[in-house]
Amino acid sequence: MDYVPLGRTGTMVSELPFGTWRFGRETDAGNVEIDCQRAHELLDAYEAAGGRFIDTADMYGSGKSERWIGEWLADRDREEFVIASKIYWPVRTGEPNGRGLGRKHLRRQIDLILDRLGTDYLDLLYIHRWDDATPVREFVRTLDGFVESGRVNYLGSSTLWPNAWKVVRANAVADEYGYEPFTVVQPRYNLVDREIEGPYLEMCAEYDLGVVPWSPLGEGFLTGKYDRDDVSSVDSRAAEDDRFAEKYLSDENFAALDVLRAVANEVGASPAQVAIAWHLHHDLVTGPIVGARTVAQLEENLAAADVSLTDDQFDRLAAAKPGPFAGIESAPARGIDGRYDTW
Repeated sequence: MDYVPLGRTGTMVSELPFGTWRFGRETDAGNVEIDCQRAHELLDAYEAAGGRFIDTADMYGSGKSERWIGEWLADRDREEFVIASKIYWPVRTGEPNGRGLGRKHLRRQIDLILDRLGTDYLDLLYIHRWDDATPVREFVRTLDGFVESGRVNYLGSSTLWPNAWKVVRANAVADEYGYEPFTVVQPRYNLVDREIEGPYLEMCAEYDLGVVPWSPLGEGFLTGKYDRDDVSSVDSRAAEDDRFAEKYLSDENFAALDVLRAVANEVGASPAQVAIAWHLHHDLVTGPIVGARTVAQLEENLAAADVSLTDDQFDRLAAAKPGPFAGIESAPARGIDGRYDTW
């Protein structure tokens, strides 16, 4: 696994961050998706593959994800790892100030996050969502205080598409008052979820923001395990989850999956590996967050770092499902030097 720059920061990160949102997560049936032992096994496998960029959030597993990562880190050199977490969602019930980006909530949560992780600082802190109820200057100033105190190195925003202007607004306030700006964004992005293409990605390129997408496999659709003729025989979710079926099991998405499978056959890799490799060949992407339920799944996903795509294969994948701004002059277009040059 290679190291790449984290946007315009001075920090280098593993090109495949490891996402831990399933750690401690309870299903509707009351089962835990990944328990502590499995979590540590997955972290071991990620470390063994050369991975050093771990992504979590205060709400993952109601704090269990951070706590289990902290227990695992206790036996290692903290300085070898880049740790990212997030703040916004309520982690306590019945408290009016227990969510959002208000100063009271932020200050309480940063202390709890660091305590669970067993560390003095975070390398990267994201706001998990935008908070329209809190003045921009209030939360930007509060986050800047975390950086000034040494408890946080860099700031980012997660899942703010399609509202690129909100990131720009926050950074304009930061620039006006001399506060720390957002330098990383974490949107959803994959071969069938293309909504950030156009103004959002252009904004990221213009301001040199690191782009660390989540869901590079489209919630599992891009693993290739679904078949347009019989989706329910492979995974009961396809038959039982109306939202998933409506969002992903469309003729348009299956057409894109056909192209993905074809390219996977050409390069001798799995569809999942090629879907992840597409991000690694994307000049505007720092690295997609990969996750897994088992060590075998994680090792397969991490092997995407060894998959090489030609420019033609990259472009065929990109064209398999055009983004919402395809054909519009301001949409990202692959230049002759392999970069996206439209601004």
